[in-house]
Amino acid sequence: MLQIICTLLVFLILMIPIGNYLYHVSAFKKTFADPVFDKVDNSIYKTLKIDKSNMTWKEYAINLLLVNCCLVLVGYLILRIQSIPLLNPNKIGSMEQSLSFNTIISFMTNTNLQHYAGESGLSYLSQMFVIIMMMFTSAATGFAACIAMIRGILGEKMGNFYVDFIRIITRFLIPASIIVGLILVSQGVMQNLHSNISVTTIESKTQEIASGPIASLESIKHLGTNGGGFVGANSSTPLENPTIISNILELFSMMILPACCVFIFGRMADDKIKRKKQINNAQSNSDNKLFMGKEGRTIFIAMSVLFLIGLGVCYHSEMLGNHAAISSGISNSIGNMEGKEVRFGIAQSSLFTTVTTSFTTGTVNNMHDTLTPIGGMIPLLHMMLNVVFGGAGVGLMNILIYAILAVFICGLMIGRTPEYLGKKIEGKEMKLAALCIIIHPLLILGFSALSLCLKGGLAGITNPQFHGLSQILYEFSSAAANNGSGFEGLADNTLFWNVSTGIVMFFGRYLSLIIQLAIAGSLLNKTDINESIGTLKTNNYSFAIILVFIIYIFAALTFLPVLALGPISEFLTL
Repeated sequence: MLQIICTLLVFLILMIPIGNYLYHVSAFKKTFADPVFDKVDNSIYKTLKIDKSNMTWKEYAINLLLVNCCLVLVGYLILRIQSIPLLNPNKIGSMEQSLSFNTIISFMTNTNLQHYAGESGLSYLSQMFVIIMMMFTSAATGFAACIAMIRGILGEKMGNFYVDFIRIITRFLIPASIIVGLILVSQGVMQNLHSNISVTTIESKTQEIASGPIASLESIKHLGTNGGGFVGANSSTPLENPTIISNILELFSMMILPACCVFIFGRMADDKIKRKKQINNAQSNSDNKLFMGKEGRTIFIAMSVLFLIGLGVCYHSEMLGNHAAISSGISNSIGNMEGKEVRFGIAQSSLFTTVTTSFTTGTVNNMHDTLTPIGGMIPLLHMMLNVVFGGAGVGLMNILIYAILAVFICGLMIGRTPEYLGKKIEGKEMKLAALCIIIHPLLILGFSALSLCLKGGLAGITNPQFHGLSQILYEFSSAAANNGSGFEGLADNTLFWNVSTGIVMFFGRYLSLIIQLAIAGSLLNKTDINESIGTLKTNNYSFAIILVFIIYIFAALTFLPVLALGPISEFLTL
């Protein structure tokens, strides 16, 4: 417990200066790094002839999609021709069509679901110019969309996608990746372009040890909440995660950007409130303030409550151990260590599991398929919720939709027109919000049902009864939430699973982003209304609790029946 508490406390301390820096980057305020990065950014704008004028929400969404589509075409081409003798010392062949489709959609949508083992499925050319490159661009896409949505909800101009996209890459993702990568190298993570190393084991057998640019991938995969892995075993192997220091660093890396998005939202909302009150020194007060505003604090508390409940349940379940083993007379003194690294143990494994599926990163330091039924239900549930901090930017966007829903429901209960951040919530916004919330369970449950009806889907199930259903639910939940982790017992590298999860990843990413930008654009065009005695306060602890209950209620209404047929039934049978 002390390990977990100390890790989270250090993270909260780190979040303040990094969140403050990212707020200044997002709000175009001065930072210490401007003299360098202004020149870099301006040279990029000039070279690419980028028009930096403000966009409408439609223009923002269209340009976002166009950039992503161009990157998909280039990446797909590289995967199909990666057998060429360029940065391919291990002589890896070209990737098959359906797997190439799945892989390119996976990494472009910030999902990083892998139906292949990286050390044997990709050349260094593909690892660097497809996988690592898209880890930067997909994270920047989500962050840019989030900042645009925040501006729209607060009544400001949406901004320019290309400017937001470039600034987060040059001013945070690249510098932070270099720093994290160097620390990982110091801990023993490989970074080279050599071929795999062949060694002879003590059993006189030959073993191939992966080599390559592992550290550079590890740094951005966590900072950009990407997931995936250079090798198939991901961060459970010493090649990617050799020490407790590297483990904690990877935890911090995947948590920082989603949490800082909440920090940015709170500060920008606080700026708006001060402007409305016409405080003369609002600018200086905001710049000197290090902590998130009240609106951000409310969202952060709601997310933290969801996270801590899930972490507590997962940790407690793994400490109890496997009930089937206990009933057979096997000692339970160390809990359920199946599929876990002894250098991390139950505590760091449970924390990593909850973090990677709450912050929708998808990287793993233990095998989720070997978790206890209730312990495995927590990462599954958090991907179904998709609002427990979430990925880079999109987690905040999702919970803002629930916040709009919460003020609408509470407004109906007290008989007043719902308002959020000075904007009236009306029929158009509620229809879009309802559609946005429905898409996620529809993709998960619809495709899970489809896979149980088709031979291609049934052929992938390797575990009988309840756990087989949990495997399918986890796969589509991971795809729809753009997470990328999996219950790896599923035989998923087939035409059916490659195509079906590719479709779910695509629609799970872009349909939600477009609808959320549309809501922001609708609120942007509305006139601010003054706060009255009947206005529901959305910046206090009461609203945070309301938000938590509404999220859990909607989760229960949509996912409880299928959870009862999967992990809950599996637990009861043990």
